[in-house]
Amino acid sequence: MKYLVGISRIFVGILFIISGFVKLNDPLGFSYKLQEYFGTDVLNLPFLEPYALGIAVIVVVFEVVLGIFLLIGYKPKFTVWSLLLMIIFFTFLTFYSAYFDKVKDCGCFGDAMPMTPWQSFTKDIVLLVFILILFLGVKHIKPIFSKLGVTIVALAGFLASLSFAYYVLMHLPLIDFRAYKIGDNLQENMMLAPDAKRAIIDYEWTYTINGEEKTLTDRGQGPAEYDEIIGVETREIQAADLPKIQDFSIESEDEDLTSYFLEKDKLLMIVAYDLKSAEKDGMAKLKSLSDEALKKGYTVIGMTTSDEATKQNIKSVYNLDFEFYLCDEKVLKTIVRSNPGVVILNKGTVMQKKHWNDIEDLKL
Repeated sequence: MKYLVGISRIFVGILFIISGFVKLNDPLGFSYKLQEYFGTDVLNLPFLEPYALGIAVIVVVFEVVLGIFLLIGYKPKFTVWSLLLMIIFFTFLTFYSAYFDKVKDCGCFGDAMPMTPWQSFTKDIVLLVFILILFLGVKHIKPIFSKLGVTIVALAGFLASLSFAYYVLMHLPLIDFRAYKIGDNLQENMMLAPDAKRAIIDYEWTYTINGEEKTLTDRGQGPAEYDEIIGVETREIQAADLPKIQDFSIESEDEDLTSYFLEKDKLLMIVAYDLKSAEKDGMAKLKSLSDEALKKGYTVIGMTTSDEATKQNIKSVYNLDFEFYLCDEKVLKTIVRSNPGVVILNKGTVMQKKHWNDIEDLKL
């Protein structure tokens, strides 16, 4: 049991730290995932949606801290009980999502390692086994430092996690795992790779021929001869690969201008998924930025989901000399974790990306 606890302690501790850090690197992204879980079509807890960011920060900081506590042996009973309760909750959540097909990506490892709910549920079951070993053998979890030493490390880990969360919220994720990161080309990410897998689907036909009911399974051709097709059921054998970017577009009220703008060699995109909730301090910085960019030959556009009246009002309030175009809200939230945020592209390649707090650091 002592050796099993030792192995479980290292495995669970490291996994919790890695999983927590990936989400701690992008707490805003994790809060969007929590909003999806809180929605009426999943857990039906819409009253929690306004508090998603606060809950996200608490959860991911706690996840990292528990991993640290476990590795250094700080308050073993509290740590193991917390791990057990957390994994039971997440196991239920991933099973619910998977069984009822509610959420396609669980968000356990953020954008670094997308996982389906069934994959995440399997991962949680494995973790549950290791945590049960820790629970049964908690007496074997000993501090690796003195009492004062583990207390200092535990406090330092908590403060460092909280400080890191604050930093990335005030700027941008330190590591960008999304398909809009600096150096990525949007046109390329919107295309399928040459070796992309196609969907494989089995069709099970039920039909009659000469008064006798029969079944046939094939890949969609159907029975060569029949009197009547009673029904057909499909089963996906292999899912098709999808492009890294699927829903990105730049649209006016009348047309799709995506290709037109992505061919520009100096394009400055100001992204504000919701102009009504955009940070006022950030919006106030956009006038001088856009004016300077226009003088230096940039094409400047805004990207939002807001309606025409709101767009015109914002342009008037802040005296902006560029047009806002439409794009899907989820896509805009993915492009830049800031409202507003700024992205500079050269023929579709992301050259720079900044939080509104760091607009002054843009190099035009």
